[in-house]
Amino acid sequence: MKDKRILYVSSEVVPYLAENEVSLMSYDVPKMVNDQGGQIRIFMPRYGNINERRHQLHEVIRLSGMNLVVNDLDMPLIIKVASIPKERIQVYFIDNDEYFKRKATFADEDGTMYPDNDERAIFFAKGVVETVKKLNWVPDIIHVHGWMAAMLPIYLKHYYKNEALFSETKIVTSVYSQSFEGTLNAEMINKIGLDGVPLDAISDLKTPDYESIIKATVNHSDAVIIASGSLSPSLTKFIESSGKPFLPFVPKDAFAEAYSNFYKNEVL
Repeated sequence: MKDKRILYVSSEVVPYLAENEVSLMSYDVPKMVNDQGGQIRIFMPRYGNINERRHQLHEVIRLSGMNLVVNDLDMPLIIKVASIPKERIQVYFIDNDEYFKRKATFADEDGTMYPDNDERAIFFAKGVVETVKKLNWVPDIIHVHGWMAAMLPIYLKHYYKNEALFSETKIVTSVYSQSFEGTLNAEMINKIGLDGVPLDAISDLKTPDYESIIKATVNHSDAVIIASGSLSPSLTKFIESSGKPFLPFVPKDAFAEAYSNFYKNEVL
């Protein structure tokens, strides 16, 4: 993977959030590519439960300051950055006071999902793309992890389809069993439609539960990795019949070689 540019976009990354299957792989995979001489960037939301002082986050003024439109409202974009200690890996944080200041990730202290999680996902996707454009950093691959990042492939294939920076970029999505109960806001499909995304291209989002969101994301990806050994049979079958190149689940102790070969032989 030497000199290949890979952009990792994730819902969660250690050490900034607790360890789970998404946050651990969102650290381990970039580290693997970094160790192989690849060039990487990681993007994640700046949730309010991330300790900015301990992790030494600081705002990047030259990247912050633009407004992103979500559901016809202007939302200010704030970009912060930090480095993972000892790894020389930069992590960019997408922030906005309205969406990410609350002191939790996806749900309140009672476990109730935030009603604006759909808009947070849209804002995150747009924020990543706009920041990468400002950085003028052309990724060979964008690798998506976790459902909060799942709108990115959809926006790249439609809203940003004429963006020359990404004309050769391939999108890989890792699919996990780590999900959520119930559905996101039922208006999610219409909010995305306001951005010119054809509704028939995202018909899965009429009922935006976890599996429907992942199906819409897979449909807009160039390749898929099954990242959980316990993925539901319905999602596994959907991926296997999608016509996309896919990598079956590989245990953590063997993922490095499998992922590298998949990138080189099936994606690039």
